[in-house]
Amino acid sequence: MPVTIDRTTSSRRAPPQSARLSLTPAPGGLDGMWWPRSRALTRELPILTAALAGHWGRITGVTVHPAYWPVIPRWVSVAGRTVRVGWFTEAQDPHRLTLSLPDGRRDVLVIPPETGAEAAARLMAGGDGTDAPALTPHIGPAGPSPAGRRR
Repeated sequence: MPVTIDRTTSSRRAPPQSARLSLTPAPGGLDGMWWPRSRALTRELPILTAALAGHWGRITGVTVHPAYWPVIPRWVSVAGRTVRVGWFTEAQDPHRLTLSLPDGRRDVLVIPPETGAEAAARLMAGGDGTDAPALTPHIGPAGPSPAGRRR
């Protein structure tokens, strides 16, 4: 049986993407805003928690509302560590992500992945867009799309 090897595709992995974040405190007790690229927590949370570790320290857990996340893993691996992932339907705001740290917690507004770049930049700049930053790999779109929950 002949075997064909396709040498037109690279075996190299794409460089890891950075988290699209604004760590400016916002009204309502928010410690920042996050614009994930997708609704795949297993892909998005390691990028987010690795980026935040340099600012806030070691993240030990993440809590989400299941309304906008189709699959909620029990844990994700970040830099060789395990970060617990949980969910609440009543105690958790569906538009926030709560991060647990050894010294407390931080709340981050989730901008839905489907949000356009201009709207996401306005939100990350504080809402009115007058100080909206140019979009960089650190700031990107996010948005809700109700999909139920799976664990």
